[in-house]
Amino acid sequence: MRTHLVLISILALVLGTDFSAAQAAPPVAVVAPAEGRLVLPRPKTGRAQPLVVVVAGNAGAETTDFIIPYGVLKASGLAEVRSLSTQPGPVELHMALRIQADQTIAQFDAAEPAGADIVIVPAQMVPKDPVLTAWVAAQARRGAVIVSICEGARVLAAAGLLDGRRATTHWAAIKKLEKAYPATTWVRDRRYVQDGPIISTTGVTASIPASLALVEALGGHAAAAGLAARLGVSDWSPAHQTDDFQITRSDYLYGIVALLAFWRHETVEAPIADGTDEIGLALWADSWQRSYRTKVLSTRPGLTPVRSLNGLTLLPDAEPKAGRYRLPISPRPSASQLDAALAAMDVRYGQDSVRLAWLGLEYDRPK
Repeated sequence: MRTHLVLISILALVLGTDFSAAQAAPPVAVVAPAEGRLVLPRPKTGRAQPLVVVVAGNAGAETTDFIIPYGVLKASGLAEVRSLSTQPGPVELHMALRIQADQTIAQFDAAEPAGADIVIVPAQMVPKDPVLTAWVAAQARRGAVIVSICEGARVLAAAGLLDGRRATTHWAAIKKLEKAYPATTWVRDRRYVQDGPIISTTGVTASIPASLALVEALGGHAAAAGLAARLGVSDWSPAHQTDDFQITRSDYLYGIVALLAFWRHETVEAPIADGTDEIGLALWADSWQRSYRTKVLSTRPGLTPVRSLNGLTLLPDAEPKAGRYRLPISPRPSASQLDAALAAMDVRYGQDSVRLAWLGLEYDRPK
């Protein structure tokens, strides 16, 4: 029985949910899709472009939540974008990959006493980290727009930034957060929500449309449309159907059996090099790590750090090893890599693994 409970806990962590959260939730506030686009203030005095930071505790942040906003906003050319960590040293992303941030929050504060213009907060392994929550609250007091991606909303809630506001989060977390933070109106059926200087998103892959919506707010529709075309994205609207995502007992059973069948597990490689497209890499690594069959390692001969396409420092996990399956990451447009990753997962592991990855990523598949 104890083993069974441990396995359920592991499954809940990997999926980003628990079974109680997966039951039919009571209706919560719905915001009409007709609500306007994101609105951002002008950069702080003395800046030609807004200063955007993506922040993580060193214990870990969600892979796609962190990398997608960094890569998309950096690729737009409309903002100065930096990666931050709470402490010196590597950041272990979850589900996979490691990075070295550009600065610690202490280094950032010393260099930028006026604070950031936009702070992006991915889902964190330790959402109530007092150092992180205090820093995010301090940035809000200095006038930054605070953006939570997925369950990064837990950080904002713990910092007191969501009291009396509307917000959204991963589909499987709304019920629990509604109980924990009743002063917040938790919104369904919308991929991103703005309430004054606070913006929040639904699960993981909402980082793509939300990042493009930020680009649109910074540079206009044409800028967002041009970047979306380069990334392979056709829609970045807030349209979403939360009830499309429901975990079933069959999903739990498959996940537990897959975790128990350790002899079927495998380690796969995600080769990295200077110029690697960090967006495509994140989507492949994050989705495949959710197969319940796979451990994804980033590999590079010599284990030397690399600089990604948009300047993120990636730290390889291991040397390449003969005989390991290598993720067939192609040069196709960045965001469309996710469909390719799920198709390859289907071939190797089957639809049950794909379904769990889809649920965990809260992925609005192209119509």
